[in-house]
Amino acid sequence: MAHKISDECISCGSCAAVCPVGAISEGDGKYVIDADTCIDCGACAGQCPVGAIEEA
Repeated sequence: MAHKISDECISCGSCAAVCPVGAISEGDGKYVIDADTCIDCGACAGQCPVGAIEEA
């Protein structure tokens, strides 16, 4: 199951930088995770400074 980014996202981009498959991109007001591309590794969740990424 893919991860998701909540509205707590501050659009810093640190999650996108660590995603090994490029599943994270800048959306409208926050970053978004492409569920079809996400391999559920959790690297992004560990990188998020505000804890905005959780399992979907």
